[in-house]
Amino acid sequence: MSSDTLAKIPAAPDIPERADALRIVPQRRFGQWAAAVVVLGLLGLVVNSVLRNKAFQWDVVADYFTSDSVLRGLWLTLWLTAVVMVLGFALGTLLAAFRLSANPVLRAVSWGYVWLFRSIPILVQLLLWFNIGALYPELFGIKTVNLLGPVEVAVVGLTLHEAAYAAEVVRGGLLSVDRGQIEAAQALGLSRWRRRWRIVLPQAMRSIVPPAGNMLIGTLKGTSIVSVIAVNDLLFSAQLIYHRTYQVIPLLMVATLWYTVVTSVLGVGQYYVEKHYARGSERAR
Repeated sequence: MSSDTLAKIPAAPDIPERADALRIVPQRRFGQWAAAVVVLGLLGLVVNSVLRNKAFQWDVVADYFTSDSVLRGLWLTLWLTAVVMVLGFALGTLLAAFRLSANPVLRAVSWGYVWLFRSIPILVQLLLWFNIGALYPELFGIKTVNLLGPVEVAVVGLTLHEAAYAAEVVRGGLLSVDRGQIEAAQALGLSRWRRRWRIVLPQAMRSIVPPAGNMLIGTLKGTSIVSVIAVNDLLFSAQLIYHRTYQVIPLLMVATLWYTVVTSVLGVGQYYVEKHYARGSERAR
């Protein structure tokens, strides 16, 4: 190519200078901003309606919020939730072990238990246990009427119900552990107990904790159903008061606020437990 031809070729533009001259214009999202304004406006109307509606009787709510009867019902609700979760997960872990066993009888029994107790509504289960005396007046020479009171019926019914769900939670967590991890531990000569305790369980907890936390919160709220068998829990305590004072809405708000407070605390605890077991995973980095 001749020198004259080269002289006619325009010089390449200075790319860095052109890039500096460009002005980046952010994408305008009018629809998102409009939707946010509408949602905030509606939320403001709802909050204003709740605060200004005299039917809620917030002064009555404040009077009964820390009353002795309400606090006793709250304590029974918390106690019942803790007992049911501990017993439910203990039985659920045993059922999960049966389900993963090589024994076909144990697998069938575990599957049948989970199928049965997940099929029957919890209210029906509680009513059946509450009326167990109609089916079995005596067990081991003891009258069932004297054997199971309302609180005992609530513990038995809720525990058997939660165990069915806990079994699936634990089984899913154990199955989430990569088989190669277990084989590597076997190659290192670790005992079966150490493999389960040091290898399988820490990794399975990443999958177990989130649904277990949801179950805990669900169990706390689900204990309100025991009020139908006259267990003096938080809801039943509020009902006893408004049956006497006819202040239904304020007392229901007392129970609602306490459930909200406790579930919020449990949600914070669940977050930190999940964060603990997520250490070392990609999500935690």
